[in-house]
Amino acid sequence: MDEKLKEKIFSNLINIKISNLDDFKINSENISGMEISNGNVQFSLEIDDKYKVSANQISKDIENEILKLQEINSVTVILTAHKNLSVKQTTQETSEKKIAGIDKIIAVASGKGGVGKSTTSINLAISFKNLGYTVGILDADIYGPSIPKLIGMNKKPQSDGKQLTPIEAYGLQVMSIGFLVPEESPTIWRGPMVISALTQLLTQVAWKNLDFLIIDLPPGTGDIQLSLSQKANINGSVIVSTPQDLALIDARKGLNMFRKVDVPVLGIIENMSYFICPSCNEQTNIFGTGGAKKEAERLGVDFLGAIPLDTDIRVSSDEGKPITSLNKNSPQSEQYKLIAKNILAKVSSIKSSTPKIILD
Repeated sequence: MDEKLKEKIFSNLINIKISNLDDFKINSENISGMEISNGNVQFSLEIDDKYKVSANQISKDIENEILKLQEINSVTVILTAHKNLSVKQTTQETSEKKIAGIDKIIAVASGKGGVGKSTTSINLAISFKNLGYTVGILDADIYGPSIPKLIGMNKKPQSDGKQLTPIEAYGLQVMSIGFLVPEESPTIWRGPMVISALTQLLTQVAWKNLDFLIIDLPPGTGDIQLSLSQKANINGSVIVSTPQDLALIDARKGLNMFRKVDVPVLGIIENMSYFICPSCNEQTNIFGTGGAKKEAERLGVDFLGAIPLDTDIRVSSDEGKPITSLNKNSPQSEQYKLIAKNILAKVSSIKSSTPKIILD
């Protein structure tokens, strides 16, 4: 039902005429993130920057057109407008979004949960530290923070009344909502409260001379991801996925989301790539293998490396002692270090740009 309805909506959008804008046209590739629930439809539409002065009229005409469909009760359209910025403009806007105490920001994301993104994030952060960089990690998963468990520490950070002092663990500066709320208390917040909390955790923390801040994003492509791209100058994003097709479908959505908001995609990591039997040393591809590499090639991004489904990684994570902190030279740590080096090489060659978001 939803797929047929989406086709009808797409057809209406492509043929729509906007008042006083005879040259305005909508292409299917400019439409993204369409969701339909109980007759309510929401989607994003990328428009040329020259039309942003007519954003209200465009939104109004689109909503009126889609509401002509009897299956639709309400319409929410989010307009995004991109333009080529001069060097002066880019520098100015990047400066406005730069956060004190942080040189570069790398976001680690996944399209869905359960792929080991947080474990990957903490081990990558420690790998950067082991390579000689000053590193922080921000747990941006407001509803399900994992970093306190992964570092084996959950204490309330100190505050001077204006800024929070990050927790020090394994040579990292760490911040998480998990430090501020009881571990077993659910975070029952609406969107604006979540965004406010994320903003405070990002900008009202006394980060100290970080070369890199690693942001462990929640799974999916929701408010937090969009708000982060607006509030911070992200130098690159990394997508974590398992090899199986189901995970790769969602990883593709995460990657395309970052592209839509002009955040450079540094590449894809394949987690739980294979399993080596400790008894017979035989490799078993439990979730398949090589899927993320093939997907990276298909999407035109770098394949950053593969992490095995490994008992030692799981045990060390459960104990709050990340494996990269226990033995820098273990095979697992060497693999994380290789991926970290690939990320470093990539981020040094990419400049992030600044998106224009129009919310009507």
